[in-house]
Amino acid sequence: MASFKPTKIQVYPKLGEKVTQDTLYWKNYKAPVQIKEFGAVTSIDFSPVTPHNFAVTAFTRIHIYGPFSQEPVKSFTRFKDTAYCGRFRSDGQLLVAGCEDSVVRLFDVSGKVALRLFKGHTKAVHLTDFTSDRYQILTGSDDYTCRLWDIPNATELTTYTEHTDYIRCGVTSKLNRDLFITGSYDHTVKLFDARVEKSVITMDHGQPVESVLLYPSEGLLVSAGGRHVKVWDLLKGGQPLVSLKNHHKTVTSLALSSNGQRLLSASLDRHVKVYNTTNYKVVHNFDYAASILSLGLAPDDASIVVGMTNSILSIKHRKNQEDSKEIAGQQRRRPSYRVFVKGKNYVPKQDDYLVSKPVKEHLAKYDKQLQRFNVSKALDTALGTYIRFRKPEITVAVIKELDRRGTLKNALAGRDERGLSQLLNFIIGNLVDARFTPVLVTAAEMILDIYQSVIGQSPVVDRQLLRLQDLVKREIEFQKDLLEVLGMLDTMFASSLPRKEVPCSGIGRSNGLTQGEPSTSKPQLQVT
Repeated sequence: MASFKPTKIQVYPKLGEKVTQDTLYWKNYKAPVQIKEFGAVTSIDFSPVTPHNFAVTAFTRIHIYGPFSQEPVKSFTRFKDTAYCGRFRSDGQLLVAGCEDSVVRLFDVSGKVALRLFKGHTKAVHLTDFTSDRYQILTGSDDYTCRLWDIPNATELTTYTEHTDYIRCGVTSKLNRDLFITGSYDHTVKLFDARVEKSVITMDHGQPVESVLLYPSEGLLVSAGGRHVKVWDLLKGGQPLVSLKNHHKTVTSLALSSNGQRLLSASLDRHVKVYNTTNYKVVHNFDYAASILSLGLAPDDASIVVGMTNSILSIKHRKNQEDSKEIAGQQRRRPSYRVFVKGKNYVPKQDDYLVSKPVKEHLAKYDKQLQRFNVSKALDTALGTYIRFRKPEITVAVIKELDRRGTLKNALAGRDERGLSQLLNFIIGNLVDARFTPVLVTAAEMILDIYQSVIGQSPVVDRQLLRLQDLVKREIEFQKDLLEVLGMLDTMFASSLPRKEVPCSGIGRSNGLTQGEPSTSKPQLQVT
């Protein structure tokens, strides 16, 4: 007896899904590790030195995590209020952070108590960073000022008061100790030189600036604020290069890949987008469960760390070769019969025959009903809520199979008001889908033939039939309009194409006769 062949579900192409090198690269991460913090994660910063620990600033604490640790290896809790912007020094030995109480604290990563306290700001300090010479600190505050501090003496060196609103982000130059950049809620990004008393370049972002980022060459600057991510050319005096608007809500954080060829932006719309820095097109997208406040990317792209408003820290680790070896090892633990007979180093030859063991197929519920010739129950199963709304191609495939068997009319007949209403709802919702139209039109015609005698007895079914009629009329009008547009386009294309003469070998151009054949027509006068 021949085995039952399950219903063939046609796989339709998904628009917009293209497997590229970026897709393979950025999808090569394990399932995220989620850690509950004490408050919203406002800042993430990776240490520049191995093993690249990262500092997480949340509420009144700063936790330092190892590359693969799920518990903090170090914690700093000596904050009287909410902490902000914990950042490592370039040697990874010191950590600086601002606070809601306007005091800037400097910590030794191997210690617990603050080494220095920098007091001078009058409001919350959201920006802290080290200069490239390691002996100075840059801070920016809600009191509209940014300041430079000397670490050995714990004294203030310079104060800049050019911004007219909160200073929430900034970065120092890694190539020049005197240059630093600040971003403010007054919509401006300013480049300062510590040797000059005022800013040297001012760029108008157009929205409150939430994050700034310098390229490794420091010729380009990226600013994020509102829904925009903008790139500026510092070598041309802050000239804008490109403006990106791919997020639906405020962009909160920026990051750059290890090779500098990919730019990452995180937003309150729960997405992290990856851009190609050559053409600034989106090449990949990450989805998260809550709005994102901070984003960190390990120096070797080994980890992506995201902090969200719901106090969750999400960590994705890149898969490595050891994971692949573990999977291969698991496969080797279940050797085949050939391994026992021939040995583990046996290589199949060209003349070998492989006798495969038949695998028992697990049929879907609707296929089991079809196998028992319960056509009505098979259609009812295919019209289940989940299949009907999430996988309509399965329902259409079952209807097509019933039509092929010649039992579709039997499956559609004998339905009560609820069953018929459910079936009509599915047809109305998917009839105009070009993938399903040929199958559903046949089913709709059969329904009208079967139930035409009961029309007028159920107001629910009558309303659905009127909706189906209106839908078909609208679709016909759309098709007519489309054919008219196609006719216009054909005329335009035909008139725009250059006319070419078709060469006809052996045919005289004057009379259409072949060369050498006598002409019976009278010669025509030629006017010169």
